[in-house]
Amino acid sequence: MKSTGVVRQLDNLGRVVLPIELRRTMGIGVKDLLEVYVDGEDIILRKYQPACLFCGSMENVTEFRGKNICRNCMNELRKGN
Repeated sequence: MKSTGVVRQLDNLGRVVLPIELRRTMGIGVKDLLEVYVDGEDIILRKYQPACLFCGSMENVTEFRGKNICRNCMNELRKGN
């Protein structure tokens, strides 16, 4: 992991502001979703990218009844395999 040297304080609601330079560098825009991971004592934020529920692919993903499914898995489900 690479340190950015940025230190921020949590507000009383537990929020933290990511600096604009960091958001621009990482391609994070207003209202983008961030996914929160925990690795031991580390908290990791990643830009959310929907992935297929079945295979984990992030290509050709569509939402079906609230779940993310890629085109390949959708085709396999249609075939009944």
